[in-house]
Amino acid sequence: MSFFSFYTCRNQMIFSKSLTSVLLACCLVLGVGLNSVSAQPSDDPAKEETVDSYEKLKVFSEILSLLEANYVENLDTNDLIDGAIRGMLKTLDPHTSYLPPESFKQMKVETSGRFGGLGIEITLRKGILTVVTPIEDTPAFKAGVKSGDRIIKIEDESTLDMTLSDAVEKLRGEIGTEVTITVFREGMEEPIIFTLARGNIQVKSVKSKIYEGGIGYVKIRSFTKTTSSDLDKALAEFKAKQVKKLVLDLRNNPGGLLNQAVEVSDRFLNPENLIVYTQGRTDEQNMRFTTHDNVQRVSYPMIILVNGGSASASEIVAGALQDSSRAIILGTQTFGKGSVQTIIPLSDGSALRLTTARYYTPSGRVIQENGIIPDIIVEVPLVQASASDDEEKDKEEDDKEKVKMRKFLREKDLKKHLKGKKSFGEENLKLNEETKSEEEIKNQEILASLREDLEKDVQLKEAIDLLKGWSVMSKVFNPNKANN
Repeated sequence: MSFFSFYTCRNQMIFSKSLTSVLLACCLVLGVGLNSVSAQPSDDPAKEETVDSYEKLKVFSEILSLLEANYVENLDTNDLIDGAIRGMLKTLDPHTSYLPPESFKQMKVETSGRFGGLGIEITLRKGILTVVTPIEDTPAFKAGVKSGDRIIKIEDESTLDMTLSDAVEKLRGEIGTEVTITVFREGMEEPIIFTLARGNIQVKSVKSKIYEGGIGYVKIRSFTKTTSSDLDKALAEFKAKQVKKLVLDLRNNPGGLLNQAVEVSDRFLNPENLIVYTQGRTDEQNMRFTTHDNVQRVSYPMIILVNGGSASASEIVAGALQDSSRAIILGTQTFGKGSVQTIIPLSDGSALRLTTARYYTPSGRVIQENGIIPDIIVEVPLVQASASDDEEKDKEEDDKEKVKMRKFLREKDLKKHLKGKKSFGEENLKLNEETKSEEEIKNQEILASLREDLEKDVQLKEAIDLLKGWSVMSKVFNPNKANN
């Protein structure tokens, strides 16, 4: 999801059927005049480039005229002009594109946090339509579409040479209608075919939990208009429940609004701290974003989780907090989408999404293509292929069961184990356990559910374990204590 801002576009050229003849006449007149100019040597390279541009426009107008007059079937000039615009933008980076009026309208709805479609963020990687991330609790996520999947067909149409805006237009549609995508996944011998029902995608930007040891967990799915306010609510709840540490989960977060990435970073950094800056060709495109004074901040230790699906705004947050030594980044290298897209509305309700600058972290690291490298690399283990031999498969299952059992076995469970003496206060502890309230039982059930989360998520478990040991390690290695 690209960041965007709105500007007024002046001096726009509008092409339509009624203006075709005028365009042709103007271009031809310009062409005649410029022939004599180009015949004379010029010392100004910019002037020569302008002359070449108008010469090409002359050729374009000639081709358009020939198509209208001689093509085997009647043509819609608007379609030809739209196709020419798309072809021109296709020579640039994959994030620069033309948004027809309907696509522009849908994009504005999308950034509000609610939109229709399948629930996947896509980009062009090496010319191939690639899934950046599936959004949780959406049709694509539930069907098993994964980050890194390459979409090679939409319905029966190949996606080769398809633009991003065209792909988005084909993937979206009325709620309840179905669309079939063919996906190639690394490690699979055959493509996977998904038939997905389009849904009304309502993304709750922030969700939170509290793990044992006073560790808060916040997952930001994407950066929409409500992200910073939703985060404030979660942090207020943490404060009331005396949370002392935090895990900020930005995995599979495709990005979103720039101002929300800045606002989120602001909650965790000191005042007058640089968050991100941009550099483009002109001074207007060079911007610096810093923290403010009127923000409620938290200062407890934190770990940020990232992976290959973390892109754009999520990379800005991770890079800012990493450069400021404010958080430990854990997981795998991020996607590397660090370019600025400015949305320029046009007179007919369409828009130009134009790449105008690159993002840099406070220390000057360029995010584009490089991404953010975690401080601690934790790979998600690949699912092992099942054994073909039945006996070997049974043995593997037995070994897995034994591993599970060992998690719950202790010395006292072993045969003929040596009896230990009762510790001080053990009798009272046993009495308290026998008189547990319903609230305590409910809390234990919640803790059990949270522990299940950790068993399924190796990266989250690593982050929680690190934060659990944070207090102990800080006491052991406290410089003041060492000097005494």
